[in-house]
Amino acid sequence: MRVMVLVKADKDTEAGVMPSEEILAQMGAYNEELVKAGVMLAGDGLHPSSKGLRMRFSGSQRTIIDGPFAETKELLAGFWIWQVRSFDEAVEWLKRAPFDGTEIEMRPIFEMEDFGEALTPELREQEERVRAEAAKLSG
Repeated sequence: MRVMVLVKADKDTEAGVMPSEEILAQMGAYNEELVKAGVMLAGDGLHPSSKGLRMRFSGSQRTIIDGPFAETKELLAGFWIWQVRSFDEAVEWLKRAPFDGTEIEMRPIFEMEDFGEALTPELREQEERVRAEAAKLSG
């Protein structure tokens, strides 16, 4: 199963405060451990919301809302995508993360099997084709 681990933003990440060398070293060691165990598929930090935007969709109308965004507790500072045998295994990996004073959200990622009969053979083929092309782009 795949899970997405969402690292919540705080006042420092939203202010663009970069992590210290010590924190970078701790995160680097943790990420290396995840990769060696075959768990980490992807992961990155995100710039503050002041450098981003939100787009609101309403029918055919698209409205752009420029950052920064006020509710820090709803913002993200980074993410991982992990491949694990179970959600419990992901929880055990997360317990080992070198964080202090932050909140992490973790959720399973939908797999094609989760969509049941609504995912017709044609839609499954399309999804597999799109994923293969995306994998080529990510190298």
